[in-house]
Amino acid sequence: MSDIIQLLPDHVANQIAAGEVVQRPASVVKELLENAIDANATSIKLIIKDAGKTLIQVIDNGKGMSRTDARLSFERHATSKIKQAEDLFNLQTKGFRGEALASIAAIAHVDLKTKQDNAELGTFIKIEGSKIISQENIGTTTGTSIAVKNLFYNIPARRNFLKSNTIETRHIVNEFQRVALAHPSIAFSFYHNENEIYNLLSSNLRKRIVAILGKKTNEKLVPIKEATDIVEITGYVAKPEFAKKKRGEQFFFVNDRFIKNAYLNHAVTSAFESLLSGGYYPTYFLYLKVPAKSIDINIHPTKTEIKFEDEKTLYAILRSTVKHSLGQYNVAPVLDFERSASFDTPYEFKDKKTATPKISVDQNYNPFKSENQKSSGFHFKKENNAQWESLYTGIDVDNIEVKSETVISSMFSEEKQNSKTYQIHNKYIVSSIKSGIVYINQNLAHQRILYEEYLENITVKEAMSQQLLFPLEITFNKSDINLIKEIKEDLENVGFLFDKILDDTIIVKGMPVTIIESQITLIIEQLLEDIKNDIPDTSFSQLDIMAKSLAKSLAIKTGSKLNLKEQEELVNKLFSCKQPDLSPFGKLTFVTINIDEIDKKFNN
Repeated sequence: MSDIIQLLPDHVANQIAAGEVVQRPASVVKELLENAIDANATSIKLIIKDAGKTLIQVIDNGKGMSRTDARLSFERHATSKIKQAEDLFNLQTKGFRGEALASIAAIAHVDLKTKQDNAELGTFIKIEGSKIISQENIGTTTGTSIAVKNLFYNIPARRNFLKSNTIETRHIVNEFQRVALAHPSIAFSFYHNENEIYNLLSSNLRKRIVAILGKKTNEKLVPIKEATDIVEITGYVAKPEFAKKKRGEQFFFVNDRFIKNAYLNHAVTSAFESLLSGGYYPTYFLYLKVPAKSIDINIHPTKTEIKFEDEKTLYAILRSTVKHSLGQYNVAPVLDFERSASFDTPYEFKDKKTATPKISVDQNYNPFKSENQKSSGFHFKKENNAQWESLYTGIDVDNIEVKSETVISSMFSEEKQNSKTYQIHNKYIVSSIKSGIVYINQNLAHQRILYEEYLENITVKEAMSQQLLFPLEITFNKSDINLIKEIKEDLENVGFLFDKILDDTIIVKGMPVTIIESQITLIIEQLLEDIKNDIPDTSFSQLDIMAKSLAKSLAIKTGSKLNLKEQEELVNKLFSCKQPDLSPFGKLTFVTINIDEIDKKFNN
């Protein structure tokens, strides 16, 4: 038999590797930004077009590459970061695999311009699908400019699986924020479709956080600092009152590398124990410095997973450090309450004996003695012969009707006898039907009712809005502000009215009639989160997502007690819906049990 095993061509191997390294445009952004940082750049510019599908360009002022290095950089496993296996346990750079540029070049059109400081001319290389089209000398500035065009042009299946521009842009913004937060000393700028999204100057960590998340973030931050032989922890956590219902603003950095670690996240969350309401998550920006030999970064091509040598000790140190800072800055409640010094007994009184106070009474004093007193404005006349029965003279006591307790109890019993619905465990509404019993989930049922009402208001009727007496200012980070600008018209169709939309603040002057003012911030935050995660490409589906989000936020919650009238109204409205059996998210709103099924239970 002939041999069947063969080596794959380089361009095929590169495309296979690209499946792990380049999952979406944001993956390319991350790799190119990290390469620029490894090149000791002090200023980095990111340019994006069409959410990275058309263009991703990173321009830096780093040390650049020679002609030979520029060519070798696109070969698989070619890197300047490590030279031997032992270097994997002492990594000081972002990249070390030598796969990124080779993988990117295999699935896109790449233009590279680079020049070293001491060179007269730079190098220009043009690559399409791993094939070098041209290479020549050009005049350019010191540093490197790499442009990735038409991503996944030769893998149409992967390109078709990309999400909408809004979602892909959000992922790019997230990667940009992580890299920018890890290196506050480097100046970053970010442009999307020729619009400036970020222009971050070189600064310290606190200023970088404020520049990315908004000016009002500054008042929320509590500094964290601790140094041990195992780890050095610095950074900030947000005060408990600024916790959010989403996990987006949670950042862990180990040796200036962004990581995801559920175990360490639990350490921070447990430090906020009893300080946060259910369903809320703390915001934090924590930077851990550990010996390079105590961690293993070579777990996954994305390099966001790290194995620690002693994770349990790290957990305990992190938890106690966060707790200590919350107490040190009077964020966590303490048992020692402040008291006034005036409550303390002076020392000179400590040996002084106390005597029983004497009470003197004027037995001749009578405030009712004189009839001429006019302090109250009334005259009291004493009649010796008056009897208490005289108060009721002329009143036929026998004919007075009195509502007794028996009458009141009969009213309630009658109401209960006429009732066809009952609420159990403040969660389900039970109602009798001809064929048996129906159990209705009050939360899911109300979601269906509100969903159809909102969808009809948005698409058919004009949305009803109520003006706020005082406009409400709500602070968001820049990426959320950009999303609000994109969906502003759709939000207005729902019933929200905006006075102004600033760089990091929106001013709301009107809201849908079914929303309470205290709920506006939470509802908009939840709405943005749902839109960012689930927004489809069509405008109608986008409105559908909004209706679902509002219905989920405003529906009657499990545990809410309903009176008889509210129960009956909920049941009647549910069964007048177009699709009463399912919630907007596809869950059953009610189940029925037939009489036959009940009979079988008793006949067993």
